[in-house]
Amino acid sequence: MDDERARKLLTAERERIEKALAHYGHEDDGELAAESDAANLASDLYQDEFNEGLSADLREQLAALERAEARLAAGTYGLSVVSGQPIPDERLEAVPTAELTVDEERARA
Repeated sequence: MDDERARKLLTAERERIEKALAHYGHEDDGELAAESDAANLASDLYQDEFNEGLSADLREQLAALERAEARLAAGTYGLSVVSGQPIPDERLEAVPTAELTVDEERARA
């Protein structure tokens, strides 16, 4: 994969992740605890915890993206971080942050 295409894919992936992170941040509705009923508080707590789980996953995706950007800068983007074997362009199109070939990913799972 050429560097320009890789940059475009990684930029789009960064935008997707950052947009999702902004969406799943805590939203304070301004409702005071004393004025809220228990069901609303429980619902808010559940939603906050659910969003935190999603945010943690997105932060992991962002870390993988930063590693991919570093590989691009180093000239090793598109090569497995384990074996150095080329990762097919089709895989990189689907998963721009891929660090392993499909076979290596299967073996790891």
